[in-house]
Amino acid sequence: MKVAFTTRDSKHINAHFGWSKRIDVYDVDTKGYRFLETLEFAGDLKEDGNEDKLEPKVKALEDCTIVYVSAIGGSAAARLIRKNVTPIKAQTEADEIRDVLTRLVQTLNGSPPPWLRKALQKSQPPQPDSSFDDELETIEEELLV
Repeated sequence: MKVAFTTRDSKHINAHFGWSKRIDVYDVDTKGYRFLETLEFAGDLKEDGNEDKLEPKVKALEDCTIVYVSAIGGSAAARLIRKNVTPIKAQTEADEIRDVLTRLVQTLNGSPPPWLRKALQKSQPPQPDSSFDDELETIEEELLV
């Protein structure tokens, strides 16, 4: 699954979602994590009430499962949730991205909370339904008899 972090230094979760000029994205699974890319945003991002600044970020994060932020406004959080992206507020701006990633991998290997299990299922590619193939074989056998 893809996990994103609003950051000013690529080390800490220390940027407000709406004001963030950069968002680092990682791929995370039970084996570990790896850095994928840094999304960069320009313009007057600190302007309060400017909802237009949110749309490019929400669109860029559509394939993420979680985005960690130092802070986020209600409108931005609602937009992310509608796209099935869960915003999570860091405890402090000193929280390090690598520490959070390590704990997330441990959680995935243990007993993830229900909301995370549900999010993981959505991020998995659909599995072929083998019962359909079995049913089709039965119908074909009945037709041949």
